Amino acid sequence: MVASVRTEPRGSMAMELTFGDPALTARLERGVDAAEERLRAVAAEARDPRVAEIVGHLFAPGGKRLRPLLALVGAEFGERDPSAAVPAAALAELVHVASLYHDDVMDQARTRRGVASANARWGNATAVFAGNWLLSKAARLAAELGPETIRLQSSVTNRLVMGQIRELAGPSDDGDALAHYFAVVAGKTAALIAMALQLGAVRTDAPEHVVQALAEYGEHLGVAFQIADDILDITSTSEVSGKEQGKDLAIGVASLPVLLALADERPEAEELRALLTAATAAPDDSGLPRAAAPDDSELPRAAAPDSSGLPRAAAPDDSELPRAAALLRRCGATAQARAIMQARLVRARSAANGLPDGPAARVLHALCDFVAHRDR
Repeated sequence: MVASVRTEPRGSMAMELTFGDPALTARLERGVDAAEERLRAVAAEARDPRVAEIVGHLFAPGGKRLRPLLALVGAEFGERDPSAAVPAAALAELVHVASLYHDDVMDQARTRRGVASANARWGNATAVFAGNWLLSKAARLAAELGPETIRLQSSVTNRLVMGQIRELAGPSDDGDALAHYFAVVAGKTAALIAMALQLGAVRTDAPEHVVQALAEYGEHLGVAFQIADDILDITSTSEVSGKEQGKDLAIGVASLPVLLALADERPEAEELRALLTAATAAPDDSGLPRAAAPDDSELPRAAAPDSSGLPRAAAPDDSELPRAAALLRRCGATAQARAIMQARLVRARSAANGLPDGPAARVLHALCDFVAHRDR
């Protein structure tokens, strides 16, 4: 097997995976292209060109298209023609893109996928309704695909919304901020990735044990994917990441490296704590812990949440962001986060090992390789 990964800036990232199986590679490429066509058709259903522009705003710049790819890979484990999963691939991306509209409002993001975010361009209310419109289209498509697809889509939408609510509410006064972080990620990131794999497998009548193994793989891959995103926020440039460098740190998001640093006892961590708590910011709806729920009982407890209910203190002043990022690296927080990410990838690989061997299973292992190197 030959596996290679090329990454470009997040927001317009082209992911090219070569597996030594030209037939599979060609099928996946055709499937992703067909799902893209389906997404454009959904946006066009708005009829009003102004609405179509808004709801299709995040389709135009492209994106990783990881979830459609996963749905098509999941379909490879079934008994029917894998092309039957193209609508499921489009459904997975619809739910994901809808969540991006909502996330950008919550995070007060100015850019997404290398372009102005919908909320920056049209305002928060319009962005929220655009996300809602896409979720309604996802529900309609699920209804066309059958009862099991409806069950999966509705269950994951519920988990997604619960994750967003948890993110806004923050952990309880006596809660563990790290456990809260992983619970949020489980709902907002891991659930969507697991759903994509399951949708594809269900569409091609894969056995139930295969569907469940794919779900387990997706849950672990999703957590690892989010942790890599957290690390990139600290270590990458805007050109590589496709978003403002240190955006999460700048708005006070308690990413995994920040939570680990706040629980560290080394001198660098003490300086970072002083930097982050120099001035307590007024609570708003943007400083949210980002990320999914583990069995990582060995993790240290993070610092207690501040008066806003969030496991965060004030975001550092813009002039202090480089220093804060450097301290996060020096105190070992990014290295510790990377180790946790790698542990999740080990669990994802273990789940993939329980699947029938073949080109599709090798795709799943190659995707683990991709995530493992994504944070560099």
